[in-house]
Amino acid sequence: MAEKRVFIPIAQAKVVSPEDALLKEGWVRQTIIGEPRLSEIVQNYKAMGFEVHVEEFKTDGDGCNTCFDTGQGMGFMYGTVYVRKRGEPAGEDELF
Repeated sequence: MAEKRVFIPIAQAKVVSPEDALLKEGWVRQTIIGEPRLSEIVQNYKAMGFEVHVEEFKTDGDGCNTCFDTGQGMGFMYGTVYVRKRGEPAGEDELF
């Protein structure tokens, strides 16, 4: 009698980008910017009661990245700013 073969489906491995992981955790990408505005934006979002996460921005070749590539070539660093609402009220500011 012939053997019955059983084929087990193998799922494709899903490659999750760092940004996809952050988005699944509730983070929202706001902007890509360099210093000195990067620090100002981070401070302002924190003052408004948001959690802030900054990832180093790397160009990936899609679209026009001339400004970023030129800046990075001159030693400038750019960060991608992600925010999400914080559970507790921000600081001791009377306005919040």
